[in-house]
Amino acid sequence: MNPQELAGKYRSELLDSVLPFWLNHSQDKEYGGYFSCLNRDGSIYDTDKFIWLQGREVWLFSMLYNKVEKRSEWLDCAVQGGEFLKKYGHDGNYNWYFSLTRDGRPLVEPYNIFSYTFATMAFAQLAKASGNEEYAYIAKKTFDRILEKRQNPKGRWCKAHAGTRPIKDFALPMILCNLMLEIEHLIAPGLIDETIDNCLHEIMDVFYQKDLGLIVENVSAKDNSLVDSFEGRTINPGHSLEAMWFVMDMGIRQNRRDLIDRALEIALHTIEYGWDREFGGIFYFMDRLGHPQQQLEWDQKLWWVHLESAIAMLKGYWLTGNKKALNWFEKLDAYMWEHFKDPKYPEWFGYLNRRGEILLPLKGGKWKGCFHVPRGLYQIWQILEKC
Repeated sequence: MNPQELAGKYRSELLDSVLPFWLNHSQDKEYGGYFSCLNRDGSIYDTDKFIWLQGREVWLFSMLYNKVEKRSEWLDCAVQGGEFLKKYGHDGNYNWYFSLTRDGRPLVEPYNIFSYTFATMAFAQLAKASGNEEYAYIAKKTFDRILEKRQNPKGRWCKAHAGTRPIKDFALPMILCNLMLEIEHLIAPGLIDETIDNCLHEIMDVFYQKDLGLIVENVSAKDNSLVDSFEGRTINPGHSLEAMWFVMDMGIRQNRRDLIDRALEIALHTIEYGWDREFGGIFYFMDRLGHPQQQLEWDQKLWWVHLESAIAMLKGYWLTGNKKALNWFEKLDAYMWEHFKDPKYPEWFGYLNRRGEILLPLKGGKWKGCFHVPRGLYQIWQILEKC
């Protein structure tokens, strides 16, 4: 591996291909905000706006403005998206809807906590980029809402019958772990440290199962025990690997080599477990007991899973020098550029079948937006520069 040459490849893909795609095709010049439902060539096939994807795009362009270059088109893109979110994205009390019509009318109620987390990330970075204190206020008020909802994220929209089989999921402590690093300039240090400690405990001591060497997606909300059900048996290798590079960042922040080493150990075990030895790539969902999965898309190969795994492997190698991590990064790098990179149009494909063939030619939709590809390219470029 030539780090300098490879860094240039990732940098060019980000700055010269992926970012122009979103700048040119996603911005709604009439109503504000962003289109996320984009065909292979960038044409729009649906105009509904999903709050978590709106927040992710505001965050992405704000972050790049703050960390890479003060490009006015990046800040302008972030500000117009932030203004749309500020005006239409919540109910007036910073309860963030899941989706809106193109012109900002609510479609789906604020049941999804990740609308809140990505709004917080968006406005925290936008406040830093713009110097606008109103954006900082929105970030702080939304973070308060997250803490209020933390024990019951879906609230009255939860469809599970109370008390029969209460479970909690891994996604919230995982994303909060990353969120803390995004907003620590706005929040009291004591609350930041307390939240980080709680999240690290949940990730590394509750959801990580030492006997399995794996992270499970759900545990009992009563006593943190394993649950023998579809939800309780689910393993999501991509989630686990993404979380491990968040934990590595926490290890850097806390100057804890033990935390970095442990995160890499879990990441290496997870990718060995999740890799498809017949066709290559990482499975989307797995069952810890080997039973059939409830998710029919369990064997698909998804863009975000591979990008987040590549970040984890490269970051682990950079921080520890572990050659296994480097070998995995090189394998992921080859797989991603061969299968997800579109040879004709900018941006990457998101959904492959098990054999690595294009399943959906879209570049964005209800779940894929301006986030994992550009963030992954940025992260890998930056780590390669350090290597």
